Amino acid sequence: MQSYAIDAQEKKVESKEIQMQANTVYSFFNSILIDELLTLKEHIIYADENALSEGKTPYFIGEQLVLGDVLILGRNGMEDVDAKIAEDELKSLVKFDIPKFYQDALTLLAQSDVNLYKTFTLQKDQENVTLNPEWVLYAFNMADDRTKEYFLEHLQKRLDAKEDVNQYLQKMAGLALNAGSK
Repeated sequence: MQSYAIDAQEKKVESKEIQMQANTVYSFFNSILIDELLTLKEHIIYADENALSEGKTPYFIGEQLVLGDVLILGRNGMEDVDAKIAEDELKSLVKFDIPKFYQDALTLLAQSDVNLYKTFTLQKDQENVTLNPEWVLYAFNMADDRTKEYFLEHLQKRLDAKEDVNQYLQKMAGLALNAGSK
């Protein structure tokens, strides 16, 4: 099966022919803890759920923040199929230039049990909005420097006090969501 692997350490995209079996993805990461990201149209990005806590290299695939090595396959419904995206197109979407705010936030979040892709639901104008910690980082990265400093300082305080970081991120998501509607 045609796939792509991104080696975060080497900062390269490789085309890979893999034999898809029940344990192929788990063997690729040497783990059963896998995140499945569906941000590439008609593709699935398999990522190591432990990459944050292990301090793996962050980068973007388009607007999607990912950490560590990934395996990309095509997706047809719920079935993995050959990757359809051209290698040059995929390479053009991969960016290893990470803003300092992301680097600082990820360093702090690595000390917690946060999963960047685990969703939570908030209400905005009587409507449920599903977000995740990755979106919170995206939103605060667009803020002014003082707001970024506030975010990082209070994140550090939560970590030092051994308080629930997921709860803090949900609170910050609510602030960012409401700031966007003013």
